Amino acid sequence: MAGLSIWHVLIFAIVVILLFGTSKLKNLGKDVGGAVKDFKKSIKDDEAAAALKEPRTLEHQSTTNSSSVKNS
Repeated sequence: MAGLSIWHVLIFAIVVILLFGTSKLKNLGKDVGGAVKDFKKSIKDDEAAAALKEPRTLEHQSTTNSSSVKNS
């Protein structure tokens, strides 16, 4: 059997808790969560900045103008 059973996972979790303690694991979880949150925020900021730097073509402007005329 190459797969992990529930007993393997439980034994591994118990060993990790005994080695590091719950407070260190909680702090590690907070740090990882904060890093993921900051990463997602920077990705959104980069996409917004790239959209602002993208040059507009005449075709893009004409479709934008025609759609604004239609909405009026």
